[in-house]
Amino acid sequence: MAGYPFNYPIMKFTILATLAASTAAFAPANLSVRSTSLNAESVPLANGKMSFNRVCREWRCKYEGDKATSESLEAIAAVVDDLLPTIKGISDGITVNRLVCGGCLDFKLMMTVPLEDFGAWEEGGHAPEAEFLEKIKAIEGVSQVETQTITNMEL
Repeated sequence: MAGYPFNYPIMKFTILATLAASTAAFAPANLSVRSTSLNAESVPLANGKMSFNRVCREWRCKYEGDKATSESLEAIAAVVDDLLPTIKGISDGITVNRLVCGGCLDFKLMMTVPLEDFGAWEEGGHAPEAEFLEKIKAIEGVSQVETQTITNMEL
């Protein structure tokens, strides 16, 4: 290498620097969404450290008894089974999760949809939410029936 008219370490650095600069054109731009309306783009949170493009509607309540033998939890399950086909028809991209805590006696049903589908569902009253809530409120041993809209992102 002594007879070559160029320095290999400098040449390697120059090649790497040139490649790095030329590939920057293919990197996604740092776009921030300023709109407060619901749209299909990710919505930034936490000064850009988080974002979401899926929204969840949670229906929750307390039930009575041991989780293995609770009659109120069994009755809630029957309501879920009855309405599940309707719930799953809300959006092609829906995910439905059931959460049961045997310690604090929580029951939660979480329906997460793509952001672009949430607006229409919300305008329609989150159907079949009213029917579900009415049915579980009528179950003996069910209390603290509530709803909440939250973001829900798989990481």
